Amino acid sequence: MSSRLPPLNPLRAFEATARRGSVSAAARELNVTHGAISHQIRALEMSFSVELFERSGKRLKLTSQGALLLPAVTHAFEGIAAATAAMTRPTTSGELKIICVPALLSFWMIPRLHQFTEQFPDVRLTLVASNDSRQLFSPDVDVCMLYGDGNWPDCWARLWSRLELFPVVSPTLLNMRPLRSVRDLRDHVILHGDDGREWNTWLAAADAIDIQRGPQHFMSDARLSTEGALHNQGVALGDTITAGSLIAKGELIAPFDLTVPANNAFYVACRNENRAAPIVKVFIDWLFSALESDPMPELQTSARTIIRARAPKISAPKTGVQERLPSKDSFQPVSSPARARRPERTQKRRAKP
Repeated sequence: MSSRLPPLNPLRAFEATARRGSVSAAARELNVTHGAISHQIRALEMSFSVELFERSGKRLKLTSQGALLLPAVTHAFEGIAAATAAMTRPTTSGELKIICVPALLSFWMIPRLHQFTEQFPDVRLTLVASNDSRQLFSPDVDVCMLYGDGNWPDCWARLWSRLELFPVVSPTLLNMRPLRSVRDLRDHVILHGDDGREWNTWLAAADAIDIQRGPQHFMSDARLSTEGALHNQGVALGDTITAGSLIAKGELIAPFDLTVPANNAFYVACRNENRAAPIVKVFIDWLFSALESDPMPELQTSARTIIRARAPKISAPKTGVQERLPSKDSFQPVSSPARARRPERTQKRRAKP
C-alpha cells in the first residue's frame, strides 16, 4: 500500500496551494518559485489521473477530487508536525518564548511567574510584551496570549478569559478631585488604552456619552493607561483580570459600579505543530490552572458609588403608590459588592447635594 503513496513534495505543494488559495502564496510560504509549485501540482494530478483544481480566475478552486484529498493531507501533515515536535522536545525542560498582551503580562503573569518556575525549574522563559497576532506564525515563538476574537487561521486557539471593563483611579487622585457622579469625569484626565472606543462603550452604558470631557491622553495599550492611573495622571479603564489585584491592594479604586463587556477576550494560541510539544503543553495547562485556582478578588467597594438609572413610574397594584429610583447622577456609598448593570433610559433630574 505504501508504494502507491504520492511523493511528499507534491502533497505539500497541493496542501499549501489549497489552503492559501493561490500558487503564488504557496510559493512564498514554501520559499520556492511559482513554477515549482505548478510543476508539483501537475505531477500530483498526473499520478492520480484527475484534476485537483479548477483553473478559472485569480483564485484557485478545488475540484470534488481535490476537496476529497485535502482533509487527509492536512491531517497527515499536522500529525507529522506534532510527532516531530514531540521528538525534538520530549521533556519539560528547555526554552519557551511567550508573546503576551502587555497589561496581562505586567499585572497578571509576572506576579504569578514564581508558581510556574517552582513547578518547572528547568524551563527558561523569554517573555515579550505584544498583542501582534502575526507573532503566532513566527517560528521562534512558542505560545501567544492575545486579546482578540480568537479567529486566527491555521493555528490552535482557546478562550482563556472574557473581560468586563470599568473606570479605575488612584486613591490619591480621588481624594484630591472627587468623582461624585459620572459628570465629574469632565474634571479629570481620561486615559485611553486604545483609540477611544472602549471609553465610548462605557460612557454609552452609563447614559453619558455626550458629557463634556476634559483633557484626554491616548496610549498604545492598556498597560500604559493603567500605569498612568497608578501615577495619579487620570482615570483609565481597567478590566477584571489585569486591574483586580491592583484594586485588592488598594492601589486603584473602581469608583463606579457599572461594568461593560469588552469587545474581545484573552486567548491562548499557538501553531498547530507546537501544541503537542510537552514543554508547550505544561505552560498552557499552567495558564488555565493558575486562572482557575487564583480567581480575581471582588472589586473593592468601600469607596465606590452606585450608578442607578431612574425607572419609569410604576403603580403598585394595591396601594397605588408610585416609586422612583434615583437618577443616574445620584450616588450612594456601598458596603458590599453590587452587580454591574446597564442603566435604563433615564429622566433628567439633578441629584440632591
